[in-house]
Amino acid sequence: MTQSQIPTERPTESPAEDLAGGPEQPPPAFRKVTTAVVTGSADGDPFHVDVRSGAHRFTADEPVRRGGSDSGPEPFALLLPALGSCTAITLRMYAGRKGRPLADVKVRLGHETDGRHGRISRRVTLGGELDQAQRARLLDICERTPVTLALRAGVAIDTTEEH
Repeated sequence: MTQSQIPTERPTESPAEDLAGGPEQPPPAFRKVTTAVVTGSADGDPFHVDVRSGAHRFTADEPVRRGGSDSGPEPFALLLPALGSCTAITLRMYAGRKGRPLADVKVRLGHETDGRHGRISRRVTLGGELDQAQRARLLDICERTPVTLALRAGVAIDTTEEH
């Protein structure tokens, strides 16, 4: 067989490249979405922390039954409003873009755990003259809000010590 007759197979970089029919694309670069600084001190209330998120300041704490002073919401009580506000805001944005008559949104949330696994219940009330198809679409949108997707997928948490 001459050199020109030897079949040339392009070596592949990975199995994914074989399936996709081309080189694997690098993952998208991460971009900073938001930041927060949480500060706690051994002085005063044992679990009270000051939270700064952008221009906003608030406190978090543990309830009295867990040794805190209840000077602010407990950590999971902060997670629920993050999910609920993202849900309400996303629905308002979608309805506005699509011209849907969504007058108001109420999102009621709860967190339950068996000690090992947790679950969040989300109940959405949609106000306005919406037909059944519009209501169904808005409830479908709830399942794809940014915070919903982050919670369902899990988020990598990289912990390092700062000096």
